[in-house]
Amino acid sequence: MIQIAPSILSADFSKISDAVKIAEESGADLIHVDVMDGHFVPNLTFGPQLVASLRKKTSLPLDVHLMVDNPRSFIPLFAKAGADWISIHVEASVHLHKDITLIKEYDKKAGLALNPATPLPLMNEILEELDFVLLMTVNPGWGGQEFIQSCHSKISQLRSWIREQKLEIPIQIDGGVSLSNMEELIKDGADILVVGSAVFGEKNPREAITKMKKLAEKTGQP
Repeated sequence: MIQIAPSILSADFSKISDAVKIAEESGADLIHVDVMDGHFVPNLTFGPQLVASLRKKTSLPLDVHLMVDNPRSFIPLFAKAGADWISIHVEASVHLHKDITLIKEYDKKAGLALNPATPLPLMNEILEELDFVLLMTVNPGWGGQEFIQSCHSKISQLRSWIREQKLEIPIQIDGGVSLSNMEELIKDGADILVVGSAVFGEKNPREAITKMKKLAEKTGQP
């Protein structure tokens, strides 16, 4: 089943709880929370207090994407705050196996994120330990960017690689996802689609999510 994960990075920050409610009522599968530290990426966003607040507002899994230096220091904070899924960047982790293991010790789903120009083989030794892989399809730091077209082949390569190793690891796509490219991304091998401005930049976010869910169900059928 293809999952839709609205990103609150593109929501009105003064009405984030309303955005989460809209996402949940419209059939979203996850709530994606982009955490940026101003070092790994040139932007500052959300802290664990927000995650703790959202945990009280929704029953949907909270998918926390750590775009931070030294992710090991952030993992416990967000795990205790109520994150369900936590992804860290291969580019930011000095001891990748230890960091992925730490996420699992908190009984959370552990994901590894790669920037567009980061080669897939860098996660070769850790792939079997992962619960999901997050492929960035824009350069991280800001919402509303256009999808980098060369990432289509990267998604397909990762899907083939996972199948060859007889693993069942979902691929999450983050960056520039919209109704216009969803079908192609699913055919490439995407399982989870993070959507930001394509939802919260629209006049009717409920309708946008509903349309995406219908297209995902249609395209994802065998």
